[in-house]
Amino acid sequence: MTDFASVDSDSRSEKTALELLHELLFGLLLVTDGRTTELLETLLNEKLVVTVLRQERWDKETYIRESVLTGEKSGFIVSHNVALVSSKHLPAPLFEKIADRQEGIGKTIGSNALRSFRKVVEAGRIDAADAVDLFRRPLRLQLPELRSQVPYKKYLIYFDREPGIQMLEYYHPDLVRHRLRRETGR
Repeated sequence: MTDFASVDSDSRSEKTALELLHELLFGLLLVTDGRTTELLETLLNEKLVVTVLRQERWDKETYIRESVLTGEKSGFIVSHNVALVSSKHLPAPLFEKIADRQEGIGKTIGSNALRSFRKVVEAGRIDAADAVDLFRRPLRLQLPELRSQVPYKKYLIYFDREPGIQMLEYYHPDLVRHRLRRETGR
């Protein structure tokens, strides 16, 4: 078994094992149709806090919300997210909490035990300079020290027949490496 304590080592097998672990975990993250926040908290091994960067009304029924999820203890920015939230297709208590910026969307859905399902419509990796929002406008990602392509996932969250939320999430590509360094003290 490979010793991950030396993730910065020049050992070919350790680098290969780290790359395999990285691809495996991000592969799961990009295809999951479950609550992504819980998976990110597990990967980081700490609670995440949401910071709303901007939230504005798009029209009378829709908000645009841009946020980052950050490790509560480490301060590591895990993801940069853009959501299009439609009041017409959401349960009222959920829309109120989102509009009031009370907590993250995933946490709100989970804490209110709301029935929902997600449909992943796009996923992959992109250069940070090519990141866009849900309207295909350029987006400056708030993910520091990027050295590789950024994994992303775009999905719809349904509470009924129509999607109530469109989500686009960009994940810090060094999430796994960050966790391993924290665990090993390197």
